[in-house]
Amino acid sequence: MFLPHAAFAAVVSDADIRAILADRIDAQHQGVGIVVGVIDPTGRRVVAYGKTAKDGKPVDANTVFEIGSVTKVFTSLLLADMVNRGEVALTDPVSKFLPPNVKMPERGGKKITLVDLATHTSGLPRLPSNFNPKDPANPYADYTVTQLYEFLATVQLTRDIGSKYEYSNLGGGLLGHALARRAGTDYETLVRTRILQPLAMKSTAITLSKAMKDRLAIGHDAALQPVSNWDLPTLAGAGALRSTANDLLTFVGANLGLQTSPLASSMASMLATRRPTSVPGLDIALGWHISTRNEHEIIWHNGGTGGYRTWIGFDPKSRTGIVVLSNTSTAAGVDDIGAHLLDPAIPLIQPPKQRHEVKIDPAVLDRYAGRYELAPTFVITVTRDGDHVFAQATGQPNFEIFAEDDRNFFYKVVDAQITFVVDATGRATSLVLHQNGANVPGKRIE
Repeated sequence: MFLPHAAFAAVVSDADIRAILADRIDAQHQGVGIVVGVIDPTGRRVVAYGKTAKDGKPVDANTVFEIGSVTKVFTSLLLADMVNRGEVALTDPVSKFLPPNVKMPERGGKKITLVDLATHTSGLPRLPSNFNPKDPANPYADYTVTQLYEFLATVQLTRDIGSKYEYSNLGGGLLGHALARRAGTDYETLVRTRILQPLAMKSTAITLSKAMKDRLAIGHDAALQPVSNWDLPTLAGAGALRSTANDLLTFVGANLGLQTSPLASSMASMLATRRPTSVPGLDIALGWHISTRNEHEIIWHNGGTGGYRTWIGFDPKSRTGIVVLSNTSTAAGVDDIGAHLLDPAIPLIQPPKQRHEVKIDPAVLDRYAGRYELAPTFVITVTRDGDHVFAQATGQPNFEIFAEDDRNFFYKVVDAQITFVVDATGRATSLVLHQNGANVPGKRIE
């Protein structure tokens, strides 16, 4: 028999949480620093383990992290608040808030609306096809509004608007862009004046103050090497915010009604709009994901950038909220920690299988270099540099892959593998990406 959710929230100790974090960092080597925050009707507490950098100071409740796609919850709250103010309607077409000369895609005579963007059901892809970063370590930095408008004018939707959930960073960024245009300001100013200032979240921003810079944790990749911070000037609403455990606990607490907030009605309305996903027991609300297990709901969102992982969530029944922040972008992530602390029936993930690298003849490696299309907007580019092979997916950094044998390679930064399919001459004709239980083929296109 599982403990009731509320009972578990009452008995989980700081020592229990610290043991989880120590195992993740010291035993599994899946992090540099992790901070966990817990909030419920009795108050808040924070447990931290690790450092801001390998030789840095300890992380704590006020350490600043990139929160990635958790930003989308703030963007959707802006939408809900602007609806409550009568400034927009959920069913307004996005085109209403873009310049008159910008053409938005349509399908079947239907236009993409604001609610379609907030629920990832617009039919827009995860990323635009003209997303080709000059610096893979900071991939969104040079994507411009002009490029965004050019893509919208040419994209052909492959499914009916509102018919199917497909997670879209493009859609989240476009929603923030449209709302800021409606308000006559920029996204950062809008989120600051409408959300951050009313909630007194003084350590949440896109542009960091000197004090926040001093408290910023260094991001790391899965090999625990320092990486660049991300900038998202055009698609800010998709993932540009930086924050702390203390500030995010304030945000989650406001969503739980644990404090008086002028945004209370807007926060409640975010959960009223729900659309299904293809995952059983998972719905999408305005910004929030809703997981249902044994008729019990957990409201959550995660986030990740090149060097950080974030998870925030809450249990409305026990009125308990959890925040988890890590300054390492690993396969393990922190989603399981947050979900497990809210529902102990959700297990912590096991560390990935240990794989062993072998050396391969560079002449063999040359036969694998090329571009492989796994989807119309998702291509993996394989290159060789000496004895090293790299695989770069669309919109992602260029990661080295390591040979287990002549045809099977593995990533160290994520729990994923690539198998090359070859012809009679040994030249690769396609590859298969193995990740999260899926085996996705990609045909060589050049």
